[in-house]
Amino acid sequence: MTDHVLIRVTVNGNHYERAVEPRLLLSDFLRHELNLTGTHVGCEHGSCGACTILFDGAAVRSCIMFAVQADGHTITTVEGLADDPEHMHPLQEAFRETHGLQCGYCTPGFLMTLLPFLEENPTPTEAQVRDVLSGNICRCTGYQHIVDAALLAAQRLREGNKAGHEEITSQS
Repeated sequence: MTDHVLIRVTVNGNHYERAVEPRLLLSDFLRHELNLTGTHVGCEHGSCGACTILFDGAAVRSCIMFAVQADGHTITTVEGLADDPEHMHPLQEAFRETHGLQCGYCTPGFLMTLLPFLEENPTPTEAQVRDVLSGNICRCTGYQHIVDAALLAAQRLREGNKAGHEEITSQS
């Protein structure tokens, strides 16, 4: 019998404590132990990007990490992207509006790759977007609509930040 290791992890703002096998992949932990099936598994080698999550705010491939490595860390999956189930994140809305997805299998990985990128680069160029997405594979879209979605989301996030700043300034 395999020894289990107790891990404590925060996922999408919820705290979990589980005993897991040391060899359990983080992607499998999220999907099978926590039932967060938005994290997709494609290549299982970290090459396709479908399993991308945020690990302490950084985009990482969950299929090449063990669940035990997440002990004490904070994870965000695509299920935690929006503030509430009734409203999509601006990035999700942009994907919908620009037809940045077809089958949708790769979409969670693209979203989770783009989120920290857009936070660090609020005014990206098309070339910068293409560069950051070069590690994510989509077999359906041809990427142009995904790039369009990223640029639209960046614009909306900037406008939203300005609107929030103006509201705070006008109340002062």
